[in-house]
Amino acid sequence: MSTTAVLRSEWIKVRSVRASAGSLVAVFATTVAITILATAAVGQAEADNEGADLLFGAFYALNFGQIAAIAFGTTAVSSEYLNGALRVSLAAVPNRNLLYAAKMTVVGALAIVVGLLTSFVTFLSGQAFMGSYALGLGDPGALRACVGGGLYLALMSLFAAGLTVVLRSAVAVLSLLIPFILIVSFVVGDMAASVADFLPDHAGQQVLHQDPVGTLGPWTGLAVTAGWAAAALLAGWWALRRRDA
Repeated sequence: MSTTAVLRSEWIKVRSVRASAGSLVAVFATTVAITILATAAVGQAEADNEGADLLFGAFYALNFGQIAAIAFGTTAVSSEYLNGALRVSLAAVPNRNLLYAAKMTVVGALAIVVGLLTSFVTFLSGQAFMGSYALGLGDPGALRACVGGGLYLALMSLFAAGLTVVLRSAVAVLSLLIPFILIVSFVVGDMAASVADFLPDHAGQQVLHQDPVGTLGPWTGLAVTAGWAAAALLAGWWALRRRDA
């Protein structure tokens, strides 16, 4: 099969698996909905606090959106390990390198498009409720945060996708990553801030701060998250090449 045909087949797979399509929609819907509710209810009150980072606060809901992004990356890959689907895929595309590259390209492309759309809409919709505290895209760091936020969501999707190929289980990956981001990451941060700076979520979210603090800057932090995603994708590639279907 040609590269174009394999890419098209992977697009059909992602589109036809309800869990994958639903998770992708949830990235946008969850993030924007929580942003609107939070900013409308307490946005201006929180902004009035001394030392508040208005830019980082504008992307508070990305903490929930990233869970949906992880679910998308996981479910988009885990469907290959149900009912022997991977054997069918390899029968159609014996070139494992091509199959893996096409799958991750489709997952990454969809995650970037939805991530950027989510990030920009989240920022603009939330600022509509901030009154005199509202920020615009022209304010320092705002455009960087919008672009970086979208890339961050895409990287978390790819990180999860690579791990799913290694572990061959959506349940295992979700059981590992979600508690890690919601619990372990904060515990490590309280115990050793310098170590937490290099965790995938802490590092990537530096790009959302107006004035980043800590070891990493906004883009270097995002590069660390990209490194985690690249390591997971490389491990997934190795696992697919070495293991039987």
